[in-house]
Amino acid sequence: MSAPTGSGGWAQLRQQARTLETQTETLFHTYSQFSTATNIPPKPTEQERETEDKIQELLEKRESVVSQLARLLDSEASLTSSALKQNNLSLLREKLAAHRRDLGRLRGTLQQARDRANLLTNVRSDIDQYRANNPEAAEAEYMIDERRRIDNSHGMADSVLSQAYAVNDSFILQRETLSSINRRITMAASKVPGINTLIGRISAKKRRDGIIMGCFIALCFIVFWWLL
Repeated sequence: MSAPTGSGGWAQLRQQARTLETQTETLFHTYSQFSTATNIPPKPTEQERETEDKIQELLEKRESVVSQLARLLDSEASLTSSALKQNNLSLLREKLAAHRRDLGRLRGTLQQARDRANLLTNVRSDIDQYRANNPEAAEAEYMIDERRRIDNSHGMADSVLSQAYAVNDSFILQRETLSSINRRITMAASKVPGINTLIGRISAKKRRDGIIMGCFIALCFIVFWWLL
């Protein structure tokens, strides 16, 4: 296939290159999700292989388009136009190289995730097989786990009791402080001349006001029933 000539051919090829870039980035997003799967399979799935093949195919198409742009640029004589197009071509090449590196990085990340998942699966399988072949050891391990859980429960209970004792000590200290303040106030009141008489009068006034309020409420209650 011969490369298009003229500015129209350049614009068409550049647009094609950008479209392929967008498609590549979309597939990269899909491809990266395979490594974050909850239960990653031990071998690549059909969808994973198809996605990787599509990415590789897009990269090859972009390489072909970039080559066509380079040949078209070499055939032009305008220095001003060539400088601008040379810059665009460099950006397309850099983006293509970056996407090739991203593909390799994602392959490595996916392989590492698969290796970890397989390792955990193998470890769990070995543990289950060991327990099946050694019931005494499995029972001993179970008892050790139970003892560990009991010790943790005891530790939590001790922590709660310690906090309760600390709160109780704080209450005792506050009560002693209030008692001390009350004694000081009583001693201070006894030393002030006439303070006891004044306190007695205040108490008597409170009792009198209470009696008056009680009588008033009783009178209102009687009037209410009489009106009914």
